[in-house]
Formats: sequence, structure tokens, C-alpha cells
Amino acid sequence: MGNTCKLLIILTLLLTGITLSQDKGVFKSKENPFYKEILESLGKADTYNPTGKAFKLDMSGKTLPTFKDQFTTYWHNDPVSQGNTGTCWSFSTTSYFESEVYRIHGKEVKLSEMFTAYWEYVEKAKEYVKTRGESLFAEGSEANALKRIYKQYGVVPLSAYTGKLEGEKHHGHSTMYKEMNTYLKSVKKSSAWNCPEVISTIKSIMNHYMGTPPETFEVDGKEYTPKSYLADYLKLNVDDYRDILSYMQQPYFKQVEYEVPDNWWDDDTYYNVPLDMFMEIFNKAIKGGYSVVIGGDVSEAGKDNDYEVLMIAEFDIPSEYIDENARQFRFSNGTTTDDHGIHVVGYTELDGQNWYLIKDSGAGAFAGNNKGYFFYHEDYVKLKIMDFMVHKDIADEYLKDFK
Repeated sequence: MGNTCKLLIILTLLLTGITLSQDKGVFKSKENPFYKEILESLGKADTYNPTGKAFKLDMSGKTLPTFKDQFTTYWHNDPVSQGNTGTCWSFSTTSYFESEVYRIHGKEVKLSEMFTAYWEYVEKAKEYVKTRGESLFAEGSEANALKRIYKQYGVVPLSAYTGKLEGEKHHGHSTMYKEMNTYLKSVKKSSAWNCPEVISTIKSIMNHYMGTPPETFEVDGKEYTPKSYLADYLKLNVDDYRDILSYMQQPYFKQVEYEVPDNWWDDDTYYNVPLDMFMEIFNKAIKGGYSVVIGGDVSEAGKDNDYEVLMIAEFDIPSEYIDENARQFRFSNGTTTDDHGIHVVGYTELDGQNWYLIKDSGAGAFAGNNKGYFFYHEDYVKLKIMDFMVHKDIADEYLKDFK
């Protein structure tokens, strides 16, 4: 192609309002030393085999946040790793409720993520029996599972139940999950749908790998049950929290089901709002004294563990074209999935653009200098984060017209 043709193409693009992307891509190693450390501690070093390279946005030369102290932050416990488990939903929402207890009551508490995960496995097994093996039995779930589990089973402090056996450094559920899943498949094959027996077996497997959750425990010299701890010590009303969703495949201004596999119990209480309202509620919360727990896709080229940044590359879609159609298009074709839950604990502005401080239990968040944190650009939330949970005091004024 001659220089004259190139010039004509550039002029045409400029006249039609289309600009050429300044972003470039680079190939980067898939190595993750922290994930390798997790597997080594679990005796599974031989399963770590990152191959090839990932195509990533070239972050060099960009103006980016570099340290968590650049952000206005809300109280939260230090980040902890979920290890080799699919329990991000529990780690992120547990962290969120810890922050809420502090915001509401001024109490600093560290709650058990694995107590919730234990009883969620039990509930999944019950549904598996009820549906004769049609319901999904997997490691994942959603943020609002904690509301359901807390109401049914209560919650305990981490000191009462870690979910790790003595000497274990990291959580690892792959062997435990495989054993439970194999057992349930055998139940289905033989049609041995004896629910008490199935649940007893599932519990015995988890008790072996995670320990048995307590029925009572002491805090500050007083004995509690998991339910009394929730009601009398934490004084947390989980009915005060709203799940906000934005997608076009169901009507706006209605409570709908979030149609993803990890919503295995078909929860249809999500408030589906237009994208502009979704972002307005989100920003009102995070800039108004409230943290937020979010869920969505974290697999884009604009995710870089070394820079600890998630942003949208212009070679994917320019910022001005990010709207509800672009968002739905990616969800419908499967390039946006519901693959991670994380806790938004702060915000800042950089060159007039919003950035959010994300507390993340995934292994990738422990690769950089700010261990357990990522920095999300607002465009990333707008395009790739599908839902969030927030206190009713922020959300309810927007939800008056819901049917």
C-alpha cells in the first residue's frame, strides 16, 4: 500500500470521527510464582505447567496507579489468599461483610470464609439429590450465597474455623472436590437418592479435608453459636443488602435471575438496571463511604499482574463506544463470563478518570508490589463487571420503580 493510500485512510478515519488506537499488545509469560508456591505447599508442584505466552496490553508509558496509598480507602482486613480453591465468592463477600460490620458498628472482625463454603457444599449436595443430579455441583457460587448461608447456618470468626488442617499453609480443595463429585456421580448412577446418607457422606469428606465446623465457640469470654454470633455480636442484617445487575437479555426495572452457572439455585432477586444507573449507583456507593463487592470477568488483555492493573485496551474497544450493547454482546458470545468475585475498597482519580482499589483473593493479585490488590479502571467495571452488592441505604432510592 502506497503512502498516498495510507494518508487517505487516515484522513477518512479522522473525518468520520474514528481514531486509530494508540494501544499496543505484547506477549507476556504466563508464569505466576505465587500460584506455583500454593501448589508446592499442597504437594501438587507437578501440576504447575504454564505454557505459551498471553497477549496483553502494553502498559509501558501509561499513567497508572502504582500504590494502594494513592487511593481513598475504607477499613478492611489485609488480603488473604483463597489458595487453590474456587471460593472467590466467599472470600470477597466475607471481606465485604467484615467491612460492613466496621462501618456500621466500629468492630474489627475477621470471619471464616470456609465455614460458609462448607455449608454451601452441603446445600449444593441437597439440591443435587432433589434434582436427581441435574443441579450443578461445583466450587463456584455468587456473593448473595452468603446472605442465604448466614441466615440458615450463621457465621463464625476465623479463629473458630479456618478450614485448614494443622500445618497447612494454603487452602486446597481440588482433591476434596474430586472425591465429593465422584461420590455424587456414583449416587446418580445407582439412583441411591437417600438424602440424609448423601449429606452425611459429603460432610465426612469435608470433615476429613477441612475439619469439622464448630457448633459453639467463645468470643471475648462469651459463648456463641454461629447464629447468635451473627445476631448478637455482629448485629448484621443480611436482608439490608441489594444485588444490582445490568444486562439486556432480561427487562430493566425488574428483579430477575442472573443466568450464570454459579447461580446454581436460580436466584431471581437481582435488580436489573440500565448501565448508566448501574454505574451511578456504583460510584455513589464507593465515593460515599461504602465499599462494594463485585463479580464479573477478569480475563482480558488489559489485565496485567505485574502492573496490578485491569483496564480496557483501545484495540479491543475505545472508551467512547463502551455501552450496554457492547457489554451485552460480550456476555452473549461468552467473552464476558462470571469468573471472579472481588471487593472494592477504595477509589481515586487520575488524569480525570476513576480508578478503584480492589482487594482480591486470587493468586494473580499477589504477583506485584501491592500484595492482594489490583487497580481497576472505570471502563473495566463498565464493560466487564456484571453485578455488585451494596447496602440498601445507597441502592433503594434507585429501586422504587421495580415491579
